[in-house]
Amino acid sequence: MFEPTERQGLVVWVYSLKQLKQLRHYGTVIYVSKKMKYVYLYMDRDQIEATSAKLKKLRFVKRVEVSYRPDLDMNFGARIGELGESEDQTDAGD
Repeated sequence: MFEPTERQGLVVWVYSLKQLKQLRHYGTVIYVSKKMKYVYLYMDRDQIEATSAKLKKLRFVKRVEVSYRPDLDMNFGARIGELGESEDQTDAGD
């Protein structure tokens, strides 16, 4: 049976984008910001810690950030009315 692997993003801030080709060895490049000089890599979730440690050692890398999206609850349907109810309660207290 097919089981999808969990994937996660990794934001790599760099000094220069000249080494972009070298970053492709660490994961799938999803987005490159030329203006802000960062690269968004996508890889298996179990490889995040080891890969981020390797990337931090590279000379052209400023810092590495892990994406928190897989940890967030993306089911917003159950919370549609919550915002409106909390606003009504704060107005009643005034």
